[in-house]
Amino acid sequence: MNYTALIENTICYPLDSRQYKGMFYGDSPFSFDTPRLLFQLSLCALLTAIIQVLLTPLGQSVFISQVLAGVILGSSFLGSNEAFSKMVFPTSSFYVVDTFAYFGVMLFLFIIGVKTDMSLVRKSGKKAVAIGICSFSIPLILNIMLGQFLIFSTPMEPMLHRSIVWIAPFQALSSFHVIVCLLADLNLRNSELGRLAISSSLISGLCSCIWTFILFIGKLGVSTKNQQHYSLMALSATSVMVLFSLFVFRPLILWMTRRTSNAKSLKESYVCTIFIIVLGSAIFGELFGIHFLFGPMILGIVIPDGPPLGSALVNKLECFISSIILPIYFVVSGAKLDLSAISLRNFAIIQLLAFFALLWKIVAVMLPSVYCKMTLIDALYLGLIMGNQGIIEVLLLGKAQTLQLIDKQSYSIMVLSIVLFTGILAPIVKFSYKPLERYTGSKGMTIQYANPFVELRLLACMHYEEHTPSVINLFEASYPNPKSPICFYVIRFLELAGRSAPVLMAHHPGMRNPFMSHESEPIINALKLFESEKKGHATVYPFTAISPYAEMHDSVCSLAAEKKVSLVIVLFHRHPHIHVSKGESTAIRVVNHNIIKKSPCSVGILVDCGAMNYSVPILSRACVYRIGMFFLGGSDDREALAYARRMGQHPNVHLTLVHFVDADINAAYSSDMEQDLHIVNEYRDIDMMNQRCLYREELVKDSFGVVSVIRRMTSCFDLILVGRQHNNDSPLLAGISDFNEFPELGCLGDMIVSSDPTRKVSVLVVQQALSSESKMGDPEFIRESSYVLPNMQYTDGNVKVVTGMPIRV
Repeated sequence: MNYTALIENTICYPLDSRQYKGMFYGDSPFSFDTPRLLFQLSLCALLTAIIQVLLTPLGQSVFISQVLAGVILGSSFLGSNEAFSKMVFPTSSFYVVDTFAYFGVMLFLFIIGVKTDMSLVRKSGKKAVAIGICSFSIPLILNIMLGQFLIFSTPMEPMLHRSIVWIAPFQALSSFHVIVCLLADLNLRNSELGRLAISSSLISGLCSCIWTFILFIGKLGVSTKNQQHYSLMALSATSVMVLFSLFVFRPLILWMTRRTSNAKSLKESYVCTIFIIVLGSAIFGELFGIHFLFGPMILGIVIPDGPPLGSALVNKLECFISSIILPIYFVVSGAKLDLSAISLRNFAIIQLLAFFALLWKIVAVMLPSVYCKMTLIDALYLGLIMGNQGIIEVLLLGKAQTLQLIDKQSYSIMVLSIVLFTGILAPIVKFSYKPLERYTGSKGMTIQYANPFVELRLLACMHYEEHTPSVINLFEASYPNPKSPICFYVIRFLELAGRSAPVLMAHHPGMRNPFMSHESEPIINALKLFESEKKGHATVYPFTAISPYAEMHDSVCSLAAEKKVSLVIVLFHRHPHIHVSKGESTAIRVVNHNIIKKSPCSVGILVDCGAMNYSVPILSRACVYRIGMFFLGGSDDREALAYARRMGQHPNVHLTLVHFVDADINAAYSSDMEQDLHIVNEYRDIDMMNQRCLYREELVKDSFGVVSVIRRMTSCFDLILVGRQHNNDSPLLAGISDFNEFPELGCLGDMIVSSDPTRKVSVLVVQQALSSESKMGDPEFIRESSYVLPNMQYTDGNVKVVTGMPIRV
C-alpha cells in the first residue's frame, strides 16, 4: 500500500492470531495484547499510588498524582525511550488501551452522577446561588474579553490565534466533582466553608455543563453538511435520553430501592440491570452523536445517592475504577502531552490567560461572599477552593481538542496550567485554613460557669441504635425540671457512603425522608417519647449527620458553637452490647479523640458497662441510682462536680463526693487551690442539706492509696464521674498513667474501666472546655491542671485549710 494513500494518524501493524502460552514456551508477554494490557494497568496504578504516598504530606490531591504518573509514562519522559516505548507502550497497543481507558472514564462519570445530590440545588440558599452564578459568569465574560484583547494586541502563531477564542472560556470553567474531591482530600467537606463550597460548586458546575454541551453540539453541527438537521437530531436524542432517565429509569430505581432494605440485601439482578441500561445509554449516545459519556452521567444523577442502592453501586465500582482503571486514562492523556514541542511564547500567553481566569474566579467568589457578610479571610479561602480544576476539565479539553476547538500544543499547556495552579492552591488551603480554631473554649460554654437561670444545653453523639438507652438514661440523670429545663441535641452519625457531599439533617416534627427513616426513625421515636414524658421540662432536637469518620467532629463542633452547648457527650468506642470490627471501633475512637481535642465546650466520655443500657429509663423506676464523684482537683474535676451536683438534685439519685486530700503537710501550694476548695465548700454547705448527697474525705499519701480507695468504692456506685486531666506531677498520681490503655479517659477513668471488665459500673469522664491557647499550644491536648494540695493555711482570701479539712470562715 502506498504510504501517501494512508489516512492521517492511521496505525498499521500485522495481525497476530497466536495465543500467549507462557514464558516457558519462549513467548514474551509484551508481544501479546492481554498480558501487556494487564502490565500497563498494574504499572499505572502502582506508579500513581507511589506518587500519591509521596505527595499527600505536601497537601496534593489525587488528581496531581494521576497526571504526574501519566506524564512520567508518556512521551515526554519514559515514553521517549525507544526500548521502553516499544516494550510497554507500543503504538499498536494504544487502540486497546484507549478503548479500555474511556470505558473506565464512562463508569467513573456514572459514579460521579450517583454520588451527586441534586437536591442541593433546591436546598442552596441565596448565598450559594449567587456565588455559583458569579463564579461561572464573571470569569467567563472577563476571560473572553481578555482573549479578544490578546488577539488584537499580541502577535502569536496561527494555530494559537484560532484556538485562543476557546482557550479563554475553557480556563474559566469549574466542576462540582473536582471541588468535592479536593475538599475530601483536605478533610473540609463537613466544615462550614466546605458545605458552602459544595453548594456553590454544584450551581457553577451545572452552568459550565450546560455551556459546554451547547458549545459541543453547535460545533458538531457546524462541522456537518446539514447543520440544522444534525443539531435538531442531537437535541432530540438528548431530550429522549433525559425523558427516559426521569420517567422510566428513575421509577425503576425507586422500585428497586423500596425492595432493598440495606446494601447487603441488594440483588445482583438489580445491579446487572442497571449496568446493562448504562451501557445501552452509551451506545445510544454514540449512535446519535451526543458522545457516549453523556448517557451514563445522566443516569447516575437520577439514582438516589446514599444507601441502600447508591452506596452499594459506589462500593462495588469506585475503588476498582478510581485506583485501577482510571490511571490508564491519564497515561493516554499524558501521551498527548509533548512538552518538547511547547514554545515559550505560547506557554506565556496561555499561562497569562490561566492566571487571570483564576484571579477573576477568586474575585467573583469573594464579591458576593463579602456582600453576604462573610469575613474577608473566609471569602478568600472560598475563592481559592473554587478556583481549582481537575479531571472533568481535562476531559472537556480532550473533547475540545477532538473537535479541533483547540490545538494539540494548547491542550498540553492548558493541562499543565491546571496541574500547576491546583498544585499551588491545594497546599495553601490545607496548611493555612484551620476552621476549628474559631471554636475557642470560654467560661460561657461549660456547666460550671453556665447561668443557672438559663436553659442548659447538652449535645449527645451516637453511632448505633443500641446507644439510645445509654443516652436517654444520662439525659434523665441530668434532671430536667421546671426550675432548670434542659435542651438536648442528639446527633446520630452515619458513615458517608454513595454520596459526594456530607449531610447534617435536622429531624423536624412531621418531616419524613423515605431514604433516612429506616436508619434513624427508631432513635427519633425514643427521644420524642422521652421528651413527651418530661412535659416541657426537656426539649430534644435530633439530627442525622452523614459524614466520613475523619470529618464527623466538624458537625459536632459547629453545632455546639452555633447552639452554645455547655457539654458534648460522646459514647466510648467499646460497648458490651455492640460488636463491631476493629477498624470501625478504631474509627469511632478517632472521632472521639477529635471531638475532645477540638470541641468549643466541655466534653464527657460515657463508658457504659451495662448499668445504663436498659430499654426503660433507670431513674423512672422506684429504685435508687447511686452516683459517685472522685475529686482530686483541677478544672476537669470542677466541671465534673458541677455536673454531678446537678444530678444530685434528682429525687432517685444518691450522690457521694469522694475528695482525695494529700496527707503530706509539706505539699506545695497550687494556684487552683482556691477554686477547688470553693466548689467543694459549696457542695458541703448547699448540696449536703439534701440527705441524698454525701461527702467523704480520704487522706492519702501516694498513688497506691488513691488506687486502693477507688477499687474499694467502685462497686458502691452505678455511675462514677471523674475529671479527665489532673496534675501529672502530683505524688497522688505517680505511676498511674504509665500503663494507660485508653489515654482519652485520663488516668483515673482508664484505671476504673480497665481494672475489672466484669463490673457493671458506668463511667463518665469529663473535660472542661479547652481554651484556644491550650488547643494550639499542645497538639496532644494534655493540659496542665493544677492539683489541689490543701494542707496549709491560706489567709489572703476567705478559705482556710487546717489538716486537710476545708472549712468556710
